[in-house]
Amino acid sequence: MKLGIVGSGQIVHDFLSASDQMQDVELVAISTLAKSKSVAEELAEKYQINKVYTDNEAMFADNDIDTVYIGVPNSLHFPIARQALTADKNVICEKPLVETSEQVRELKKTADEHHVLLFEAMTVLYLENYFHLKEDLKKIGKVHVVALNLTQISSHYAEFLAGVHIPKFDRKMGGGALMDMNIYNINFCVSLFGQPKQISYLPTIQRDTDTSGILNLTYDDKQASLIAAKDAAGPTRSYIEGEKGLIYFDGPLNVLPDYYIQIEKEEPKHYNFNKYGHRMISEFNYFAKKIKEHDQQAADEAYEHSLNAISVLEKAQEFLSHD
Repeated sequence: MKLGIVGSGQIVHDFLSASDQMQDVELVAISTLAKSKSVAEELAEKYQINKVYTDNEAMFADNDIDTVYIGVPNSLHFPIARQALTADKNVICEKPLVETSEQVRELKKTADEHHVLLFEAMTVLYLENYFHLKEDLKKIGKVHVVALNLTQISSHYAEFLAGVHIPKFDRKMGGGALMDMNIYNINFCVSLFGQPKQISYLPTIQRDTDTSGILNLTYDDKQASLIAAKDAAGPTRSYIEGEKGLIYFDGPLNVLPDYYIQIEKEEPKHYNFNKYGHRMISEFNYFAKKIKEHDQQAADEAYEHSLNAISVLEKAQEFLSHD
């Protein structure tokens, strides 16, 4: 996979810090705003990226690139992804893929028309612990209660309270606790239990932004409470409770460092199957393999999941409307 990167923010820094451990990922170019060119040049020098662009369209015309990784504010995902797909580039886009189910469908249509693949970078769904936990659900019997908690006070929270504009707190840029953090909980819950019958979202609003919130998903046989907060301190614990026992884990879901299984009154058993210390390595190894093989089935499955998760996100967003 010959990769062109769009963006120079923290998520791109995180990705590049582990890129040397990824299989079949060659860094070709990075594109950023002209005002951020110096940052991109520093990253290019540090990680041996040969080309720096300040024009996405110019980078998308580069024949040395077959795949584009998009790591920019959420509100820009859709137009940039569509532009890259139209330029016949495979696309790996940071979470959330887009903001509406209609946008998901349009990107998929564009990808299919141009015979390229589209993937959403959702770390938890590619971690080894996720696959083992999913299989271990049968050990705890029928599940009736799910409580997922992703609480991490933002390093920019004090600036936000002081009135500084922070993109991840700007709902117009796709910021807020629902879009930025609860999307992990949504993806995890929907991947394990499917689409809920009812959705409600109870946000804490500060400066027109949901700095935290509780998303309630109702199923025929269970209730799921999905908590995300950028305005509160952890640590946190999440639970999946069944008729025979429970699975629980501590810390952020996007890392899922380990988990425990407790059957009835037995002592909890600890599990950790993750192969890498960095959360992004497993997903990019997967993407590189599927893109190399041009695995359309894998892309179709990823699309179906993204569509299901974004459909839940879209309904939850209605509770933020002031109309």
